Amino acid sequence: MSKRPSTAAGPKAKQKKAAEAREAAGKKHAPAAASRFLRGKKIDPRRIDGSESVVELIEGTFQAYNSGRLREACQLYAEKILEKNVTVGLTLTGALTPAGLGMSCLIPLIEAGFVDWIISTGANLYHDTHFGLGLSMHRGNPTESDVVLREEGVVRIYDVFFDYDVLLSTDAFFRKIMRAPEFQRAMSSAEFHWLCGKYVAAREKVLGLKSKSLLSAAYSCGVPVYTSSPGDSSIGMNVAALALEGYSCTIDPNQDVNETASIVLGAKRGGGKSAIVIMGGGSPKNFALQTEPQIQEVLGIDEKGHDFFLQVTDARPDTGGLSGATPAEAVSWGKIDPDRLPDAVVCYLDSTIALPLMTSYALAKRKKRKLRRLYDQRGPLMQRLKAEFEKTR
Repeated sequence: MSKRPSTAAGPKAKQKKAAEAREAAGKKHAPAAASRFLRGKKIDPRRIDGSESVVELIEGTFQAYNSGRLREACQLYAEKILEKNVTVGLTLTGALTPAGLGMSCLIPLIEAGFVDWIISTGANLYHDTHFGLGLSMHRGNPTESDVVLREEGVVRIYDVFFDYDVLLSTDAFFRKIMRAPEFQRAMSSAEFHWLCGKYVAAREKVLGLKSKSLLSAAYSCGVPVYTSSPGDSSIGMNVAALALEGYSCTIDPNQDVNETASIVLGAKRGGGKSAIVIMGGGSPKNFALQTEPQIQEVLGIDEKGHDFFLQVTDARPDTGGLSGATPAEAVSWGKIDPDRLPDAVVCYLDSTIALPLMTSYALAKRKKRKLRRLYDQRGPLMQRLKAEFEKTR
């Protein structure tokens, strides 16, 4: 049985017929860019000649793939997230401070008012303190024998090398300050780190150091610094050691959960917006994003989710882990406002590459913002959270 030729005109046949009709009418061929999918900026990058600034490099040559996402991240951060009415939360995972990113990037962002509150791994805060105490970290070769390094008393974080005494000296510093009476009570990790930052800042002053520590800068600028896993670092290990000596310093995660939720609620109720900038993923990412489910799901307060989401990660979404979870997935949990998904960017990139570029771009494009000093506002923010919670009961 022979097949009859199809009479339905396919896309190519329709295009050919339309072209013939236009040609017969003496009209020019309509440009292909008429498609709504072809309205993006034409790829026509500037030639790199060595004279370009970071802004020119990112805007002019980061055209596609993860360089394109990094360009979008830089533009989202500088053009929207750093507006005056946006409260910016930053999360930190991975060994960023040992690589010097606290000094090169995070302190400048804090002092410029570009970061309003932070959730970090305890390890980043512990290693950050080395610099504030005048202790040194060094570049190294990651292929060196770890057996030999151990014999010579050298510790490494991939290609960052430092003397074992750096750990002992930093431990001794934390144990000494945490024996002070002001530490002997239950407190949020923000208050704990503020007290630590006060002592680190004093140590920097004695040593004649200019703001080497993230904790010191956060203390000076009133930026609250939380950690989602207080016991999961050398700082927490030293807190536990002092408990065996009879000291009563306690970091209360309940206070952290409510304080961080109050920061986000305060941003929204104050007529502003909330942005979360995520370096890496892990527990700090979830701790920052769970503020909205805490407000909506647990406390029953009417809210819609964070307004801006920017993440730099090397984790894949298809393994089901939180580190790689997309902003679209976060919408289903109430973490991200569904109406704000266009203002969400994920870069699959190493944070140690992305963060310096984002910092330079933002500082070049935006003027400094007035410091929010959210640490000083914790009391009023908690009162607002409690008042709204009482209305739902």
